[in-house]
Amino acid sequence: MKNPFAGKPLGAKWFREKKFKNKRIYFLIFEEKQSVYLVNISDKKDQQKIINSIWMLLDSYKKELLELLEK
Repeated sequence: MKNPFAGKPLGAKWFREKKFKNKRIYFLIFEEKQSVYLVNISDKKDQQKIINSIWMLLDSYKKELLELLEK
């Protein structure tokens, strides 16, 4: 990704949503690890439900990314 901060911030600089055709792509930016982590894709009707679930699972996503980067 050329510009990881493209798209709309969702409550934090590092949590973003990018529209692509009729879908929304949700990703987390971990600057200290120089990583962008795609966490979900949805359509408009599920948007708020997905955003809420990402916030609830944030620690799990960070742990998962760190484990992937160690491999």
